[in-house]
Amino acid sequence: MKYSKDEVIQFVMEDDVKFIRLAFCDVFGRQKNISIMPEELKRAFEYGIAFDASAITGFGDETYSDLLLKPDPETLMQLPWRPEHGKVVRMFSSITYPDGRPFECDTRSFLKKAMSDASNAGYSFYFGSEQEFYLFETDDEGNPTKRPYDRAGYMDIAPDDKGENIRREICLTLEQMGIYPERSHHEEGPGQNEIDFRYSDALTAADNAMTFQTVVKTVSRRNGIFADFSAKPLKDAPGNGFHINMSVQPCEGTENLKYVIAGILDKVEDMTAFLNPTEASYKRFGSNKAPGYVSWSDENRSQLVRVPAAVGEYRRAELRSPDPTANPYLAFGLMIYAGLYGIENKLPLPEPANINLFRADDATLSRFKRLPQNLFEACRIASSSEFIRKHMPDAITSMYCGR
Repeated sequence: MKYSKDEVIQFVMEDDVKFIRLAFCDVFGRQKNISIMPEELKRAFEYGIAFDASAITGFGDETYSDLLLKPDPETLMQLPWRPEHGKVVRMFSSITYPDGRPFECDTRSFLKKAMSDASNAGYSFYFGSEQEFYLFETDDEGNPTKRPYDRAGYMDIAPDDKGENIRREICLTLEQMGIYPERSHHEEGPGQNEIDFRYSDALTAADNAMTFQTVVKTVSRRNGIFADFSAKPLKDAPGNGFHINMSVQPCEGTENLKYVIAGILDKVEDMTAFLNPTEASYKRFGSNKAPGYVSWSDENRSQLVRVPAAVGEYRRAELRSPDPTANPYLAFGLMIYAGLYGIENKLPLPEPANINLFRADDATLSRFKRLPQNLFEACRIASSSEFIRKHMPDAITSMYCGR
């Protein structure tokens, strides 16, 4: 349910809410928040709540350090793991300068602009995410170890799959927050899990992806274990993927979806620094269903872009290269712009690669472009990309590629 400002204020006053968290994230997608008391809510909606931006990486220095958080009432959610008496709620917030100008490093606003540009062009994009994560045991002091919570494999069941009850608690917690997972299961790696979501508009999908990681980490901690979303937690085991399903309306007999796929294939190298922002991200490529080449096919999980078996409104393209360290607001926004580029230029879709690229010989692989092999190469491509310069604020690109 989406709320208005007045409905939020009424809910807070009538339902024993004592703390309101104004949530945002830095340019790398690390979630932050400020808690305010109910008496400050009207001021937050009207003027915003100031915070010291110099303490947030990439948000500025001490010279001009004040920024404002303005909560989005439509994103109101109660945090079910907090006390029932003296409730805690959360709203995602926009970030502005004191004079009201949008802050260029507010990645949520970046996605909103991409959605607006798509709407002005006559298109709506929808996203569904599939995030993988590892569960590790903790030591006697509660610190994470590299001991997997279980040794189960793909879609195994209890008692081998010890994460079953954890996933159940995660899904039920998300449902209490109005977020409805589509499916969950054990993944290939020891202690590795996956939970998938049905598609929604881009902003809701990105907000839900942020909320999902918070819920997974919170539920895991409550059970004395540690959830790891890094790209390659274990050297000799599968990495964590953030598979992003994308569709477009109107689809016009799947023609627009073909153009979208062509646009993503054309711009994926330019986007990779933002889809895979850590050194470990590149250790995942090329094995265990993580793509290494720029290619596409129907259903084939060795490809960069896979078109799952589905019809009608469920017809979509799945981008398999991102990992969960990506900022979903940037990832979804860039994918929208790449899709629009494909549609506007009616880019032809290359022939599908109906082969298993993980088992192909060198002669076969030489026909395909490789994804960037490391973060340095990805940043070099992004920094020289006209596509990135056109759509991505220079300040964000500098934060990713000027480190």
